[in-house]
Amino acid sequence: MDLLECRAKIDEIDKKLVDLFAERMEVAKGVAEYKMANNLPVLDRTREREKIQSIIEYSPDNVKEYTPTLYQMIFELSRSYQHKLLQTGSEITEKIKDAIENTPKLFPERSAIACQGIAGANSQIAVEIFFINVYIIYFITFEAVFQAIEKGLCKYGVIPVENSVAGSVNKVYDLMLKHNFYIAKSIRLKIDHNLLAVPGTKIENIKEIYSHEQAISQCSNFLSTLKDVKVIPCENTAIAAKRVAESGRSDVAALASESCVQYYGLQNLAASVQNVDNNYTRFICISKDLEIYPGANKTSIMMVLPHEPGALYKVLSRFFALDVNLIKLESRPLPSHEFEFMFYFDLEKQVYAPELLQLLADLPGSCVRFEYLGSYSEVI
Repeated sequence: MDLLECRAKIDEIDKKLVDLFAERMEVAKGVAEYKMANNLPVLDRTREREKIQSIIEYSPDNVKEYTPTLYQMIFELSRSYQHKLLQTGSEITEKIKDAIENTPKLFPERSAIACQGIAGANSQIAVEIFFINVYIIYFITFEAVFQAIEKGLCKYGVIPVENSVAGSVNKVYDLMLKHNFYIAKSIRLKIDHNLLAVPGTKIENIKEIYSHEQAISQCSNFLSTLKDVKVIPCENTAIAAKRVAESGRSDVAALASESCVQYYGLQNLAASVQNVDNNYTRFICISKDLEIYPGANKTSIMMVLPHEPGALYKVLSRFFALDVNLIKLESRPLPSHEFEFMFYFDLEKQVYAPELLQLLADLPGSCVRFEYLGSYSEVI
């Protein structure tokens, strides 16, 4: 056959495939009705394993390795269709609908906020973008911020999660597994690192520079131009600035924000010394209760998937099937679980979209653990 004949034949086969697929889904509707009447779960892993094995046995050799992938996708779509018909997995969707209805229409301007660091930290700058009038409670660690939210000490907390240059803040992603919270909003804050020292310091006399490890990595090009300088990581850029101010020494400096000049009486020896000018850190505002404000078009979830081939592929195929855009995928190893991972997903879809609600209803049945972290908008 020539190319046109091959394509015509494929078109003929595809029509048969679509007709058969529609017929199969109609039978799946009957399966869903039976399961509902008999209080049975949609997912039957034993049946799916047996079905895959039988398909492999009678598949022709030339397509034997491809057939299981095809049928795993069919199973995913069949289960999604059954969930939709039965309206199962509605605990999450009902929680979302309730939050949309009961959340105020405007994001609050005033509140008590928890953040890591001290005055002058980038987290403080982020807080003041989220809110107008705030009472900030500073904590030494990110975990203390999560704990302050869980215990009700502060209504909101502000945490950095990723930087456009240095990547994700792994400590924060690890803590997400341990603590209960929801994301109410996020922002992208432009980061400028400056070399700060006590007044009268000359850049050629500096012997030590303090800063947070991410700021150090983001300013590596500038630091490489300084000779015989020891770079010392510390908990926070603002803490570094405060340490330099309190030392009174004229041979030390800090990489920190411009706001630390006013807070700690320092001098800016070199402005914007980061490797790239397009340097942004994403901060999230977290709360104990689920709040969904108008315009929410991003959703974050965490999943622990079965330790088996194709587990992540099945989840990703569900996003594709329901036209939900995946904008971030992060994996972190599970403590005390060898070769097992937690997967963090950021999805882009209006929270009101039925496809997103269907996806969130379906996913818990596909994983070992599922956490819905909130739906929100992002300020850029």
